[in-house]
Amino acid sequence: MASPAPTPQANGHLNGNALPTRPAPKLYGSNDGSQSGAGTPIGFQRYPHNKLLDLAAGSTVRHPSPQPTHLGIPGTPQHRVLSEEDPGYIAAKFEGKQKQMEQGEHGQLWSLLCLHNSFQTANSALFEIVMDQLEEKGFFPSDFVVSETAWFYNMLGIDDTYFQTESVDAIVTQILSLYAAKVAAYARDDKKLEIRLDKEAEDHAVYIDTSKPGVSSVDGPLYEQRIDKKYISNSTPENSYRVETFRSPTPLPGDNEQQLRCYFVYKCQFANPNPDPNETNIEIIGEKRFLQKATENTKAIYQELISNAVSRAGPVIEMFEIEGSREKRLVIAYRQGSAMGLFSALSDLYHYYRLTSSRKYLENFSNGITVISLYLRPLKNAEISAKYPPIEAAIHQIIKETSLLYCIPQNRFQHHFAVGRLSLQETIYAHCAWVFVQQFLNRLGSEYTSLTAVLDTNNSVHAELLSKIKKRLRTETFTSDYIFEIISNYPELIHKLYLDFANTHYVQTRGPAEDDFLPTLSYLRLQVDDVLDDAKLKQLISSTVANEHDEMVMSAFRVFNTSILKTNFFTPTKVALSFRLNPDFLPEHEYPQRLYGMFLVISSEFRGFHLRFRDIARGGIRIVKSRNKEAYSINARSLFDENYNLANTQQRKNKDIPEGGAKGVILLDVAHQDKARVAFEKYIDSILDLLLPPVSPGIKDPIVDLHGKDEILFMGPDENTAELVDWATEHARNRGAPWWKSFFTGKSPKLGGIPHDAYGMTTLSVRQYVLGIYRKLGIDPSTMRKLQTGGPDGDLGSNEILLANEKYSAIVDGSGVIVDPQGLDHQELIRLAKKRVTISEFDLSKLSPEGYRVLVDESNVKLPNGEVVHNGMIFRNTFHLRSDQQYDVFVPCGGRPESIDLSTVGKLIQNGKSIIPYIVEGANLFITQDSKLRLERAGCILFKDASANKGGVTSSSLEVLASLSFDDKEFVENMCIREDGTVPSFYSAYVKQVQEIIKSNATLEFEAIWREHEQTGALRSVLSDRLSIAITQLDEELQKTELWDNVELRRSVLSDALPNLLLEKIGLDTILQRVPENYLRAIFGSYLASRFVYQFGSNPSQFSFFDFMTQRLAATKQA
Repeated sequence: MASPAPTPQANGHLNGNALPTRPAPKLYGSNDGSQSGAGTPIGFQRYPHNKLLDLAAGSTVRHPSPQPTHLGIPGTPQHRVLSEEDPGYIAAKFEGKQKQMEQGEHGQLWSLLCLHNSFQTANSALFEIVMDQLEEKGFFPSDFVVSETAWFYNMLGIDDTYFQTESVDAIVTQILSLYAAKVAAYARDDKKLEIRLDKEAEDHAVYIDTSKPGVSSVDGPLYEQRIDKKYISNSTPENSYRVETFRSPTPLPGDNEQQLRCYFVYKCQFANPNPDPNETNIEIIGEKRFLQKATENTKAIYQELISNAVSRAGPVIEMFEIEGSREKRLVIAYRQGSAMGLFSALSDLYHYYRLTSSRKYLENFSNGITVISLYLRPLKNAEISAKYPPIEAAIHQIIKETSLLYCIPQNRFQHHFAVGRLSLQETIYAHCAWVFVQQFLNRLGSEYTSLTAVLDTNNSVHAELLSKIKKRLRTETFTSDYIFEIISNYPELIHKLYLDFANTHYVQTRGPAEDDFLPTLSYLRLQVDDVLDDAKLKQLISSTVANEHDEMVMSAFRVFNTSILKTNFFTPTKVALSFRLNPDFLPEHEYPQRLYGMFLVISSEFRGFHLRFRDIARGGIRIVKSRNKEAYSINARSLFDENYNLANTQQRKNKDIPEGGAKGVILLDVAHQDKARVAFEKYIDSILDLLLPPVSPGIKDPIVDLHGKDEILFMGPDENTAELVDWATEHARNRGAPWWKSFFTGKSPKLGGIPHDAYGMTTLSVRQYVLGIYRKLGIDPSTMRKLQTGGPDGDLGSNEILLANEKYSAIVDGSGVIVDPQGLDHQELIRLAKKRVTISEFDLSKLSPEGYRVLVDESNVKLPNGEVVHNGMIFRNTFHLRSDQQYDVFVPCGGRPESIDLSTVGKLIQNGKSIIPYIVEGANLFITQDSKLRLERAGCILFKDASANKGGVTSSSLEVLASLSFDDKEFVENMCIREDGTVPSFYSAYVKQVQEIIKSNATLEFEAIWREHEQTGALRSVLSDRLSIAITQLDEELQKTELWDNVELRRSVLSDALPNLLLEKIGLDTILQRVPENYLRAIFGSYLASRFVYQFGSNPSQFSFFDFMTQRLAATKQA
């Protein structure tokens, strides 16, 4: 791949750091080099454009999307125009209704009323009973009984299903409540009629509210949000609800602006509650009421959308014309639970364009698909028609914005959208910028840099003080809520900043008169709206804000805008919002190692980053979960820093392989802790949006690409994602990624993957360091008392148990702590490790009298020594810091980053000496660097994660190499395990060779660190970093030299660097043809650099490399 672009010139600052200048944009996936279009949707209420009707109504034929989201396009032939006689749903008739219509005084009055008003009702059977009970109540005059009951039965648009479901008492209560609301309105000065009724039963609910057509309600009971939260968002295939909502056809008496909106919620009764997840037959997966009421055409529409939705990750959106009417029917299908809050947010969307709905339906199906159907119509108001676009133009904008709304149905600035102050795009843009500001405004500033220069970081007291100051500065300066309050105060600034963003990244794909999705509404609007350049934006912010803090926050929007190199924000279909950022804005004193690439991904379920230090880089994707709001707040503040540190560690670990370090972190929202799979799929798909060229016009349109270079990411499994990588591999293939075979490592063997856990790849490297210590010091492993965090249920922990022969004194895992000073029963531990279960399943009969177990959900547990553990969770979290047990070796194989930091490391040091003699850090970032140094100064022999935990990355790199070397047919034949479990002979042999390479690389580095420590006395944790930096720097320099042009040397080095089995099977010449040159250059550089540094150390003499290469060239000529 191309090397990083030169650092742009600065034109602004954030915390003293330069704003990168945006180069001229080019269209991603475009061959004409055309510039970005000048239009973008910004809010229809500002500029009326009724003349757009003819242009926007034009139709274009487009085919269904092969991508994860599908938009219906006007003009496609299937079900496009619906007969006005076909209402979509037909209410089941209430039989027996005529039985008492002509009986009694009320019945006679009712008959006359029906004749007089030409009423045709299906609800007369209980009508008289209802009226009798109303008269018995005596709450309103008998003269009003018939009229009030008739109004309720016939003027609110309620169908017969309600009257079949509700009891007479409930109907009577609601009629009385409606009448009471009228009386209350009469007593008010403004005579405003407000009716609000709700009834919630176990299997159904009814809500009735006063509603002004075309306007979102931002106060009051907010019934739609309540329905979303209570019934829709929590629906599962086993516990689902359906919703019907109707608007009264006439206004309320005495108030021409108000109508009644009725909502009916019913618990689903499925014809087949447990179908196959891929089942799409609507007669099998449908709900009984739906199957009874839906017309055949509606069933056909839903059938088509469900079939599409099952095969896609995102929503399927279709629009249908109603014959002989301006009414439009918008139908949306999506996976249940993938867009929480969408039902109520859609109301805000069509209200923004001053449309109203006559009725709405939400149906759940037992295969996990949700379908929403909206019947939209324009308001009959001449003044509104003059100010807002006609429905024929607005509906296309709504279709596209529904896709945007799906990504974040309820953004933090939704209120501004609901009241029409800002457009949907502006509020979602502000939401994304709010996430960005949270991560990058809480920086330490120049004062902290000055303080570090004054204090002695080698002094443990000073170092601990700096650590505490850093945490406080980052957590107390700008909280997320404080940032939100500031942004909310400046909607006009949001509008102007959004224009700057949109003016760069919105693409007018077909010209102002032909763009179906973003018609000339957008194009013309930007002709009259002033788009400010960065200097004017800076001046506007300074003159508008109230104080310095507000200016810092709003100025950070400029940094966000200027840093965006490409985004899928304006892509017609998407499942989450992704931004490829230029990382140059990061302050060097906090992030001394410059990032090469940076992706920010945002959805309603999560926020996440993907960071890499080199163009060719690889690293795992992890999902971070939070137990509660407090934990989420902590995780959110440290999200980027944790991601950066993990990627940096990966960079140091990847010293032996061609890929640089990378890492992806997905933080689940506090309200979506059960949405790990949904979040992962959206994260991957939205990043693919920025890696793959668009192939479906109107579905994946060209995007503005300021990066200007093709990019490939190599990913792998990490915490909570091991079971998801097969999906990612298949999805990349389905989306047409040519590099799908190498996109993810750690995938199923059936897809050619080499699973780390099954073959103990990561543990093999860690184990070489443990064994190396024993070998160098002449220690018998069976005499070593061992502490391990990360239990038999995890990859690293289980394989460490299977390979180990020490005496386990204690193990800490997710379920709790198990301790036995006499040694935990090894056979029982092996049983758990093979079964992959936690120590909660340990057979307690195999503990000695001194042994015990404390689980996280236990309290007030008495230990054998008499100590009482009051809280099992706290005991588990801090057990590794206790000094009451004696251990010889500690191998962290799991646990959160920074489990040992400067504030806690003192507990492991007594009288200036480490209480644990040997530590091999298997878990990433378990111990902070400054804590490692304190432990080493206290006499601990410690090998850090960047050296010990590199077996997995080596395995993954060799898996990638195999996928790049084989063509598709050879790859399936040699690297994919058959459906019947048959393992190709090449696969088995290749796995064994990978294991041997892992052990060889680990031993080479161990010996180099041990030797250099003995020679220089430098701390091993420092030497590990020095070796890593020396190798990576030399690697990058070698790739830029002319050594690669020496064909004999190139072939010689690659012959040594590539696995023998690949060379024998494919041949060097074929590999040279198939594997990208930049990847081969990376192999060439990393192999030479690592072998040189391991042989001569991290600080060799200036003649050492000359000697090394002289020997290498001589060997090449002899070969």
